[in-house]
Amino acid sequence: MSKIIALANQKGGVGKTTTAINLAASLATLEKNVLLVDADSQANASSGLGVDLSKVDGSGDREHVMKNMLDPLRKEYDYILIDCSPSLGTITVNALTAADSVIIPVQCEYFALEGISKLLNTIKLVKRKLNPELEIEGFLLTMYDSRLKLANQIYDEMKRHFQELVFRTVIQRNVKLSEAPSHGLPAILYDAVSTGAKNYLALAKEILSRRVEE
Repeated sequence: MSKIIALANQKGGVGKTTTAINLAASLATLEKNVLLVDADSQANASSGLGVDLSKVDGSGDREHVMKNMLDPLRKEYDYILIDCSPSLGTITVNALTAADSVIIPVQCEYFALEGISKLLNTIKLVKRKLNPELEIEGFLLTMYDSRLKLANQIYDEMKRHFQELVFRTVIQRNVKLSEAPSHGLPAILYDAVSTGAKNYLALAKEILSRRVEE
């Protein structure tokens, strides 16, 4: 049975799209059949309009468009990854309604935790009104630099608040990871021995191991 995972964070620049691309490539390297859905609406002004979930009764079709499109594809893929828009608009709500779980990338920098409570509230409302099976796959710490006191403080704070929901794997700051998109390649194809490529391969293996344990 395939698994649909949304990658969401209303804050931009946290490594969400980088994670979507590189996690998809790493899962494919591990011989999984993967579909990557680009639902980032930055180029679509209409999707910036928020949805008032308190007024959603779950009976309409607007929030189920993506689910209706992706469900027939489950039999063709092991994993379907959805790269969500950095907002809590209609498309993100669609993605959360379609998904089995959510990965929340968190940048190891100042204001990193800003907005997480709002995203968690949205996930809670989607779970209650639209998708009762939705779960948090995990919080992924990105742009981590162990030399920086702030990065370690954010890591400790995340572990204290969210405990086992924080992935053991962290994504370290890495030049090759930043260069790869300009070559149109995921890190594992651009430089397989780079730290970034190794980090995302470790993340893919961690996700697979969690699924075996379920």
